[in-house]
Amino acid sequence: MLFEIPGALIAERWSARIWLARIMVSWGAVACLMAFVRSEWQFYLLRFLLGAAEASFYPVAYASVIPRWFTPEERPRAIAIMLGSLPVSAIIGSPLAGWLLTCEVLGLKGWQTLFLLEAVPAVAFGIVLWFWLKDRPQDAAWLSDAEKEQLSTAYEHEESVQRARKHYTVWQALCDREVLKLCLIYFLWITGYWGYNYWTPTVLQEVSGWSSLRVGWMLVIPMSLALGGMLWVGYSSSRAGEKRWHGAIPLFLAALGMGFGTLLHEPLWGFVGVCLAGVGVYGPFGVWWSYPTTFLSGAAAAGAIGLINSCGNVGGFLGPYLTGVLKETTGSVQAAYVGLASSLLAAGLLMLTLRRPRNEDS
Repeated sequence: MLFEIPGALIAERWSARIWLARIMVSWGAVACLMAFVRSEWQFYLLRFLLGAAEASFYPVAYASVIPRWFTPEERPRAIAIMLGSLPVSAIIGSPLAGWLLTCEVLGLKGWQTLFLLEAVPAVAFGIVLWFWLKDRPQDAAWLSDAEKEQLSTAYEHEESVQRARKHYTVWQALCDREVLKLCLIYFLWITGYWGYNYWTPTVLQEVSGWSSLRVGWMLVIPMSLALGGMLWVGYSSSRAGEKRWHGAIPLFLAALGMGFGTLLHEPLWGFVGVCLAGVGVYGPFGVWWSYPTTFLSGAAAAGAIGLINSCGNVGGFLGPYLTGVLKETTGSVQAAYVGLASSLLAAGLLMLTLRRPRNEDS
């Protein structure tokens, strides 16, 4: 949270390309060091540095990179494709991580090998990003002059229209009522999102009686459905030019799946609830992060998106924590999941109160 907004502003005013490359390389370096932790204070120090290293990655991508390369109509689909990496990482990474934890390589325990291997792609792609990504279309040698002109003109026109409507300073953006509403919605959503991701394996195991290994492989199914749902929602929003209902309906589905899935003791129906909730909590991402740039741009967009993402991070802590507290208090996760479902339902309802973007009206 401490570095989200400053990092996003630095990238917008300096270089998004260099900042993103720095994030990936530094995160990979710290992840590598995690493999050699020997004491509690080393673990906490490196965990803090890991969070500091990755801070502002998504705000920079949403505010400083994607708007310059994709038109407003294309952004929901583009962001959905980018964030498809989240369920893909769960589909591939979870079984792979489970297997690696059982292995020893060159005298290293499984968890050490896991940290080293996950550090390599981050560093490698950070270096690739440095040379491949450009801050603006005009700097891209792999675009034709006509393509450079088209993208640059579209972005400049969008900025001029937004400035004519209202020119936001960073502080005005951070205090804007619509931005604060987005912060609340994202807090409620990510509370349910991380509650789902953190506790679903435990819930599924309790309902079904399956082994941990079988539960791990069964989770590939809801994550695959979540990937498909996210891509479809992003594509549909780009095609229809509509955002609010495309964001709210998946959250309603997530609330339904989480609210009733744990109340059904039949394993099959419990698993159906897990799948429905997975599609719902992942589905709106592409639409969601295309919304702030419908009325904000430049440093104002970077600061506001950093604030929104920070509020989500708070929900990411509270969701799993409160679920654990309620589980210990009541002896089951049913009450906790009803609470998470209520949070998702509230997020969906609030999403419908957002201002209608001007491109929807047109």
